[in-house]
Amino acid sequence: MDKIIEEIYLEVKRRCMEPSNAYGVGAWDHHIELVYKVATEICNQYGAQHDIVALAALLHDIASVTDKEYTKDHHIIGAEMAEKLLKPYEISKEDIALIKKCILNHRGSVLAIKTTPEEVCVADADAMAHFYSVPSLLRMVYVEKQMSIDDGADFVYNKLQRSYNKLSDKGKEIILPNYEAAKILLLKK
Repeated sequence: MDKIIEEIYLEVKRRCMEPSNAYGVGAWDHHIELVYKVATEICNQYGAQHDIVALAALLHDIASVTDKEYTKDHHIIGAEMAEKLLKPYEISKEDIALIKKCILNHRGSVLAIKTTPEEVCVADADAMAHFYSVPSLLRMVYVEKQMSIDDGADFVYNKLQRSYNKLSDKGKEIILPNYEAAKILLLKK
C-alpha cells in the first residue's frame, strides 16, 4: 500500500502545481500536504486505519485543485474522482468506499454524521490544518483580501473558532494548545 500512497501523493502534488489550479501551490504546501501529515500522525489515536486515512487525506480536496468550478461540491465530485484514481490499484471495493466516505464527510460546512474513525480523523485533520497554517491565513487576509489589521485578525479568529467548534472531542483536545496560542496571537485573549 505504501507504493499506492506514494503515487497518489505525487499525483495530487502534481495537480496542485498545475497552472490551472486556481488556489496555487499553497493548496499543497499549506493545506493538503499538511492535512495528510496531521491525519497520518493522529490516526492511531482515533483507532483509524492508516492507509485509508492517508489516501483520503491526500484526496480530500482533489476536485477543488483540479477545477475551481468544483469547489462548492468538491466533497461529492472529489469522492468520485478518488474512486476513478484508485480503481486501477489493487484496493478492495470496501476500502475505496470508505475512502470515498471520508472525502464526502470531511467538510466542516456540510455537517454529516461520521460513523467511522477514519471519517472523524480526516475531518478533524482538515480542520486542524488551519491551526498549523495561521501564517497562510494571515497572508490571505492581508495580502489577497487587503483587509485592515483588525478586520483581518477578526476574520482569521472567526475561521479558527469555526474550525475548532467542528472538531470531535478528541480533535479539540489535541488542538487546544494551538487554539489558545492563536487567540493570544490575534489579540483575542
